[in-house]
Amino acid sequence: MGILEVIRPMIRPITRPAIFLDRDGVLNPTIFNPATGRMESPLTPADLRLIDGVIPALARLQSAGYPLILISNQPNFALGKSSYQTHRNIQHKLATSLASAGIHFLRFGYCLHHPRGLTPGYSGLCECRKPSPGLLLQARDDFGLTLGDCWMIGDRATDTQCGRAAGTRTIRLADAVSGAGPALETTDPCADYFARNLADAARIILGDAR
Repeated sequence: MGILEVIRPMIRPITRPAIFLDRDGVLNPTIFNPATGRMESPLTPADLRLIDGVIPALARLQSAGYPLILISNQPNFALGKSSYQTHRNIQHKLATSLASAGIHFLRFGYCLHHPRGLTPGYSGLCECRKPSPGLLLQARDDFGLTLGDCWMIGDRATDTQCGRAAGTRTIRLADAVSGAGPALETTDPCADYFARNLADAARIILGDAR
Protein backbone atom coordinates (compact mmCIF):
# COMPACT_ATOMS: atom_id res chain seq x y z
CA MET A 1 0.00 0.00 0.00
CA GLY A 2 2.99 2.35 0.43
CA ILE A 3 2.60 5.54 2.43
CA LEU A 4 -0.83 6.29 1.00
CA GLU A 5 -3.77 4.87 -0.87
CA VAL A 6 -4.57 6.56 -4.16
CA ILE A 7 -7.80 5.71 -5.94
CA ARG A 8 -8.12 6.44 -9.66
CA PRO A 9 -4.60 7.89 -10.05
CA MET A 10 -3.99 9.99 -13.15
CA ILE A 11 -0.33 10.83 -13.44
CA ARG A 12 -0.09 13.73 -15.86
CA PRO A 13 0.82 17.42 -15.48
CA ILE A 14 -2.03 19.86 -14.98
CA THR A 15 -1.90 23.57 -15.64
CA ARG A 16 -4.44 24.98 -13.17
CA PRO A 17 -4.06 25.26 -9.39
CA ALA A 18 -5.69 22.32 -7.63
CA ILE A 19 -8.19 22.38 -4.79
CA PHE A 20 -7.55 19.82 -2.04
CA LEU A 21 -10.63 18.88 -0.02
CA ASP A 22 -11.07 16.94 3.18
CA ARG A 23 -13.97 14.46 3.05
CA ASP A 24 -15.83 14.09 6.37
CA GLY A 25 -17.41 17.36 7.46
CA VAL A 26 -16.72 18.94 4.06
CA LEU A 27 -18.38 16.69 1.48
CA ASN A 28 -20.41 14.49 3.84
CA PRO A 29 -21.52 14.83 7.46
CA THR A 30 -19.85 12.88 10.21
CA ILE A 31 -22.04 10.31 11.99
CA PHE A 32 -22.56 9.53 15.66
CA ASN A 33 -20.77 6.35 16.71
CA PRO A 34 -22.55 4.96 19.81
CA ALA A 35 -19.56 2.75 20.59
CA THR A 36 -17.33 5.78 21.18
CA GLY A 37 -19.91 8.49 21.86
CA ARG A 38 -18.30 10.71 19.22
CA MET A 39 -19.01 12.08 15.77
CA GLU A 40 -16.86 10.11 13.35
CA SER A 41 -16.40 9.01 9.75
CA PRO A 42 -19.16 6.91 8.17
CA LEU A 43 -18.89 3.27 9.20
CA THR A 44 -20.95 1.84 6.34
CA PRO A 45 -21.95 3.00 2.84
CA ALA A 46 -25.46 3.64 4.17
CA ASP A 47 -24.00 6.24 6.54
CA LEU A 48 -22.57 8.34 3.72
CA ARG A 49 -24.57 11.15 2.13
CA LEU A 50 -23.48 14.41 0.57
CA ILE A 51 -24.08 17.65 2.44
CA ASP A 52 -26.70 19.91 0.89
CA GLY A 53 -25.05 22.43 -1.43
CA VAL A 54 -21.88 20.41 -1.97
CA ILE A 55 -22.63 19.43 -5.58
CA PRO A 56 -23.34 22.99 -6.80
CA ALA A 57 -20.21 24.25 -5.04
CA LEU A 58 -18.03 21.55 -6.58
CA ALA A 59 -19.64 22.18 -9.97
CA ARG A 60 -18.71 25.88 -9.80
CA LEU A 61 -15.09 25.06 -8.98
CA GLN A 62 -14.92 22.36 -11.63
CA SER A 63 -16.44 24.65 -14.26
CA ALA A 64 -13.81 27.27 -13.41
CA GLY A 65 -11.14 24.72 -14.33
CA TYR A 66 -9.88 23.75 -10.88
CA PRO A 67 -8.82 20.09 -10.54
CA LEU A 68 -10.36 18.53 -7.41
CA ILE A 69 -8.31 16.24 -5.17
CA LEU A 70 -9.58 14.50 -2.03
CA ILE A 71 -7.24 14.31 0.97
CA SER A 72 -8.65 12.33 3.88
CA ASN A 73 -7.55 10.49 7.03
CA GLN A 74 -9.57 7.26 7.24
CA PRO A 75 -8.28 5.17 10.16
CA ASN A 76 -11.37 2.97 10.74
CA PHE A 77 -9.65 -0.04 9.17
CA ALA A 78 -6.48 0.53 11.20
CA LEU A 79 -8.55 0.85 14.39
CA GLY A 80 -10.57 -2.29 13.71
CA LYS A 81 -13.87 -0.42 13.38
CA SER A 82 -14.55 -1.60 9.84
CA SER A 83 -13.04 -3.78 7.13
CA TYR A 84 -10.91 -2.61 4.24
CA GLN A 85 -13.66 -3.71 1.87
CA THR A 86 -16.12 -1.49 3.73
CA HIS A 87 -13.75 1.43 3.23
CA ARG A 88 -13.66 0.68 -0.49
CA ASN A 89 -17.46 0.37 -0.63
CA ILE A 90 -17.86 3.77 1.04
CA GLN A 91 -15.39 5.27 -1.44
CA HIS A 92 -17.28 3.67 -4.33
CA LYS A 93 -20.55 5.21 -3.16
CA LEU A 94 -18.89 8.62 -2.84
CA ALA A 95 -17.32 8.46 -6.31
CA THR A 96 -20.56 7.19 -7.86
CA SER A 97 -22.64 9.90 -6.19
CA LEU A 98 -20.27 12.60 -7.43
CA ALA A 99 -19.98 11.18 -10.94
CA SER A 100 -23.76 10.92 -11.30
CA ALA A 101 -23.86 14.69 -10.74
CA GLY A 102 -21.07 15.31 -13.25
CA ILE A 103 -18.35 15.86 -10.63
CA HIS A 104 -15.04 14.12 -11.29
CA PHE A 105 -12.13 14.19 -8.86
CA LEU A 106 -8.63 13.98 -10.24
CA ARG A 107 -7.63 11.79 -7.30
CA PHE A 108 -8.99 10.31 -4.10
CA GLY A 109 -6.10 10.15 -1.63
CA TYR A 110 -6.52 8.39 1.70
CA CYS A 111 -4.30 7.81 4.69
CA LEU A 112 -5.44 4.54 6.30
CA HIS A 113 -2.97 4.58 9.19
CA HIS A 114 -3.40 5.49 12.85
CA PRO A 115 -0.68 5.94 15.50
CA ARG A 116 -2.56 3.49 17.77
CA GLY A 117 -3.85 1.21 15.05
CA LEU A 118 -4.71 -2.42 15.74
CA THR A 119 -4.32 -3.72 12.20
CA PRO A 120 -0.82 -4.99 11.34
CA GLY A 121 0.93 -2.71 8.89
CA TYR A 122 -1.36 0.24 9.58
CA SER A 123 -0.18 1.23 13.05
CA GLY A 124 2.35 3.87 13.99
CA LEU A 125 3.56 7.10 12.50
CA CYS A 126 3.36 7.68 8.74
CA GLU A 127 4.06 10.40 6.20
CA CYS A 128 0.50 10.71 4.89
CA ARG A 129 -1.70 11.28 7.96
CA LYS A 130 -2.75 14.92 8.26
CA PRO A 131 -1.44 17.30 9.54
CA SER A 132 1.54 15.84 7.66
CA PRO A 133 1.55 17.23 4.09
CA GLY A 134 2.61 13.91 2.54
CA LEU A 135 -0.48 13.45 0.37
CA LEU A 136 -0.25 17.02 -0.95
CA LEU A 137 3.45 16.68 -1.70
CA GLN A 138 2.77 13.43 -3.58
CA ALA A 139 0.14 15.19 -5.70
CA ARG A 140 2.58 18.05 -6.33
CA ASP A 141 5.15 15.62 -7.66
CA ASP A 142 2.70 13.57 -9.69
CA PHE A 143 0.89 16.47 -11.34
CA GLY A 144 3.51 19.22 -11.44
CA LEU A 145 1.54 21.49 -9.10
CA THR A 146 2.69 24.80 -7.68
CA LEU A 147 1.31 24.39 -4.18
CA GLY A 148 1.47 28.10 -3.44
CA ASP A 149 -1.32 28.58 -5.97
CA CYS A 150 -3.44 25.70 -4.62
CA TRP A 151 -6.05 25.58 -1.86
CA MET A 152 -6.76 23.22 1.04
CA ILE A 153 -10.32 23.14 2.41
CA GLY A 154 -11.18 21.34 5.65
CA ASP A 155 -13.19 21.54 8.83
CA ARG A 156 -10.43 20.72 11.32
CA ALA A 157 -7.18 22.26 12.45
CA THR A 158 -5.29 19.28 11.05
CA ASP A 159 -6.54 20.24 7.57
CA THR A 160 -5.30 23.81 7.72
CA GLN A 161 -2.06 22.72 9.39
CA CYS A 162 -1.55 20.27 6.53
CA GLY A 163 -2.19 22.95 3.93
CA ARG A 164 0.06 25.44 5.66
CA ALA A 165 2.88 22.87 5.90
CA ALA A 166 2.56 22.21 2.15
CA GLY A 167 2.44 25.92 1.31
CA THR A 168 -1.15 26.10 0.04
CA ARG A 169 -3.77 28.70 0.90
CA THR A 170 -6.24 27.34 3.44
CA ILE A 171 -9.94 27.63 4.22
CA ARG A 172 -11.46 26.38 7.49
CA LEU A 173 -15.12 25.40 7.39
CA ALA A 174 -17.63 25.50 10.21
CA ASP A 175 -18.98 22.29 11.70
CA ALA A 176 -21.21 20.65 9.08
CA VAL A 177 -23.80 19.54 11.64
CA SER A 178 -24.21 22.59 13.87
CA GLY A 179 -23.01 25.26 11.43
CA ALA A 180 -20.87 26.75 14.17
CA GLY A 181 -17.44 26.29 15.66
CA PRO A 182 -13.90 27.61 15.34
CA ALA A 183 -14.32 28.37 11.64
CA LEU A 184 -16.71 31.19 12.51
CA GLU A 185 -14.58 32.49 15.35
CA THR A 186 -11.33 32.96 13.40
CA THR A 187 -9.37 31.05 16.04
CA ASP A 188 -7.29 28.91 13.69
CA PRO A 189 -3.86 30.50 13.08
CA CYS A 190 -3.25 28.27 10.03
CA ALA A 191 -6.44 29.32 8.23
CA ASP A 192 -6.18 32.06 5.62
CA TYR A 193 -9.97 32.24 5.32
CA PHE A 194 -13.01 31.03 7.25
CA ALA A 195 -16.23 29.88 5.62
CA ARG A 196 -19.60 28.60 6.79
CA ASN A 197 -19.72 25.80 4.20
CA LEU A 198 -18.26 24.64 0.90
CA ALA A 199 -20.42 27.06 -1.08
CA ASP A 200 -18.90 29.97 0.85
CA ALA A 201 -15.42 28.51 0.30
CA ALA A 202 -16.05 28.32 -3.45
CA ARG A 203 -17.06 31.99 -3.47
CA ILE A 204 -13.83 32.88 -1.68
CA ILE A 205 -11.71 30.96 -4.18
CA LEU A 206 -13.49 32.24 -7.26
CA GLY A 207 -13.46 35.79 -5.92
CA ASP A 208 -9.74 35.53 -5.24
CA ALA A 209 -9.14 34.21 -8.76
CA ARG A 210 -10.94 37.21 -10.25
